[in-house]
Amino acid sequence: MKTKIHRGVLVVAAVAALVGSPLLNGCANNHVGEAEEHAKEAVEHGKQGHADVLVNHAEESLKHAEEAGVKSPHLDEGIKHLKEAIEHGKAGHADVATQHAEEAVTHLSEVK
Repeated sequence: MKTKIHRGVLVVAAVAALVGSPLLNGCANNHVGEAEEHAKEAVEHGKQGHADVLVNHAEESLKHAEEAGVKSPHLDEGIKHLKEAIEHGKAGHADVATQHAEEAVTHLSEVK
């Protein structure tokens, strides 16, 4: 009887470990995906000269990127460029902010 219970516990633990890991990675990937989408929106608005809207999307992108919890040099670079995009966008420099947002998109798209 004890053997069946122990075996059952091991099976449940193994299944939980296999199922739980992709779920956690899915959350991180979802945040990275959201960060990338908002960065793309920032680029589109920046190209139209809408620095204020660029800032809104870059800030939302930054929130998601920071919440991703992934160790990645590309994520770090993406965050750096989002911060630059926000700074330049707030200063009204839509062109420079757009360049940084484009760099952020490039790096965020490489996060695995």
